[in-house]
Amino acid sequence: MTLLFLPTLIVAAVAVWLGARLLARRRQQGVRAHSRPGQFGTLALIWTVVPAVAVLIASAVVTPALEQGLIASGAPEAVAELEPLRRNAFFADARAVADGQPAARIWEPPYAELMPAEGARVARIAGRLDLAGVALAALAALAGALFAFSRIRPEMRARNRVEAWIVGLLFACSAVAVLTTLGIIASLVFDSLRFFASVPITEFLFGTQWSPQTAIRADQVGSSGAFGALPLFAGTFLIMLIAMTVAAPVGLFAAIYLSEYAGPVFRATVKPVLEVLAGVPTVVYGFFAALTVGPAFREFFNGVGASLAGGPLDGLGQYLMLVQNQMALVAGAVMGIMLIPFVSSLSDDIINAVPQSLRDGSYAMGATKSETVTRVLLPAALPGVAGAMLLAMSRAIGETMIVTMAAGLAARLTLNPLDTVTTVTVQIVTLLTGDQEFDSPKTLAAFGLGLTLFLVTLALNVIAQRIVHTYRQQYD
Repeated sequence: MTLLFLPTLIVAAVAVWLGARLLARRRQQGVRAHSRPGQFGTLALIWTVVPAVAVLIASAVVTPALEQGLIASGAPEAVAELEPLRRNAFFADARAVADGQPAARIWEPPYAELMPAEGARVARIAGRLDLAGVALAALAALAGALFAFSRIRPEMRARNRVEAWIVGLLFACSAVAVLTTLGIIASLVFDSLRFFASVPITEFLFGTQWSPQTAIRADQVGSSGAFGALPLFAGTFLIMLIAMTVAAPVGLFAAIYLSEYAGPVFRATVKPVLEVLAGVPTVVYGFFAALTVGPAFREFFNGVGASLAGGPLDGLGQYLMLVQNQMALVAGAVMGIMLIPFVSSLSDDIINAVPQSLRDGSYAMGATKSETVTRVLLPAALPGVAGAMLLAMSRAIGETMIVTMAAGLAARLTLNPLDTVTTVTVQIVTLLTGDQEFDSPKTLAAFGLGLTLFLVTLALNVIAQRIVHTYRQQYD
């Protein structure tokens, strides 16, 4: 890939240097320029790079189809008679053999004998196409550079044109972000409508049994299995509630201490260490939950159950003795630990944003630091803190890896934190794992779950933004 851009970069560097030198020479002749030499050089760079990049993009789009056509047109008769999928697999293995790698599958004669020669031919065609793309990109860059030299004049408004290109680039990036979001929403809505055409939306939202199955007989029309998502919503809510029970008080109290009580040295040391937790991958939290927290909780509850067995609470004791490693409490507790830096950092920034005049007025009235925190700072920062909590809830709802490794996959309509549960995101991953056909309600159910989850998180984010906006209007 570097070799593809190397000729373009060389031509672009030469264009920048020559553009700046050309303008500098004309300025030495007493001609006053509208813009600085660097801006003329940047404009020459743009006119050189943009055509080359356009050619490279077009080459990347066109080359695969052209390469397949050239490879298929010169294939031996035995290879040409293969089915399209097997023929593509043969050419892929031939290319691997040509690169010194083993073939992915075992081929019988005569295909095994043809593979070295075909691999060399495939590599030769691919190399020529790559070289042609590089040559076209270099020619486009050269043409752009010549066009730039012909247009550079001291009176040219190079600065305005460069800024116009920058504005266009920023607009294109914004448009890509917006169009990507719209595309995701459109895909969710389209496939969700296909799903709800087979499964009534009332059954999906209020059904209590979740067991999606694929129709395996012709007489199984419509949906197979049960698609009641209420157990998934209950499991998601339960784990989110446990996580916020851990993250909200710990994160908020840590933010209060770091903002109002800790010294500068302690704050500068502890806050970065606390925020390191936000950079730990969720799979690490999942392993921590499955290998450490889960067994510890199981031993604790089994011990409590053993102490209660044989007494008045024998039933509870027998139940606690059967508790396993995977449970909603383990996933929620570890997820709460993951959310602590999220809540703490946002709450700390919000508390520090409260005007100092409120603190000074409280102290002037004779209030202590604790009274100032509880009666002045927290009420003033309450809208922002509430927004931070809602954003943390959105983060907890979308978590997948910790739940998969620590809470299990059983879809149960329960609010018992010691039971194994599952969430919406885990079921989406389960439904879309492996080779799936997107014509059955089982697979399309993932899009219905995704659309529901999207609407819930969108509502939480909108509420959080409204709260934060109200807070800013009040204290800005």
